[in-house]
Amino acid sequence: MMTNKNKGTVILRKVGLYTALIIGVLLSMFPFYWMFIGATNPSGEIFSIPPNLLPGDHLVENFRNLNDNVNIIRVMINSIVIALTFTFFSVMIASAAGYAFAKYSFKGRDAIFFTLLLAIMIPYHVTLIPLFQLMADLGWLNTYRAVLLPNLAYPFAIFLMRQNMRSIPTSLLEAARVDGAGEFKIFFRVVLPTMKPALAAVAIFLFMFQWNNFLWPLVVLGDSDMYTLPVALSSLVGMSRIDYGQIMMGTTLSTLPIMIFFLLLQRQFISGILGGSVKE
Repeated sequence: MMTNKNKGTVILRKVGLYTALIIGVLLSMFPFYWMFIGATNPSGEIFSIPPNLLPGDHLVENFRNLNDNVNIIRVMINSIVIALTFTFFSVMIASAAGYAFAKYSFKGRDAIFFTLLLAIMIPYHVTLIPLFQLMADLGWLNTYRAVLLPNLAYPFAIFLMRQNMRSIPTSLLEAARVDGAGEFKIFFRVVLPTMKPALAAVAIFLFMFQWNNFLWPLVVLGDSDMYTLPVALSSLVGMSRIDYGQIMMGTTLSTLPIMIFFLLLQRQFISGILGGSVKE
């Protein structure tokens, strides 16, 4: 039986652990809180000493000024449509490729997959000029096709899906084939429903990648009405005067969709990441 002394030690450890966790949560959440507070205050009060940690009355004014400068509503719609479109098609491509690499045997499979892994190691900036020249030759500059297509077959997403697809029992697929199911039916009716955690994890990763993508849209988009949110927000930083109230408002608006998307898929996220560690 546990003595009173041991019980007291256990209680103290739990109190210390939860205290440390609460402090960690507060420290990690404070930058977001400060960002939200900054969006409600004028630029001159954001970096005041002592800092103002209470909401202000400039929320509407900051939003109005931001919309006047960068047409934030149009930019938000651009980013949401681009990010969701990219996420959907990229997840489908990664799922199909991962399934092929994991469950089909064909000549050159391992060599192709090894080449895919090598592509992950290539710095993105090395491919920037060739990709830009290709988009120019195709006449796709200043179009959303140029933003979406180059990264649809994202190597890391394919790798993650392949690792998760390996956990599917081959006997399950064989049973479906014996029952007369075609390959497309097996993929959409058997494979994808069992891969919901992995699909959620990949979807979150791809959505964040495209939502935060700055350099490539900056290079290929020339019309300000077609800007994505990171590109539009970068134009707020001027040479002489910087309105930090607008920047905080724009940063807040750019953070909210990622938080909402993650909260919608958070139940599947952890199990999807851990699924890649399962071996046959």
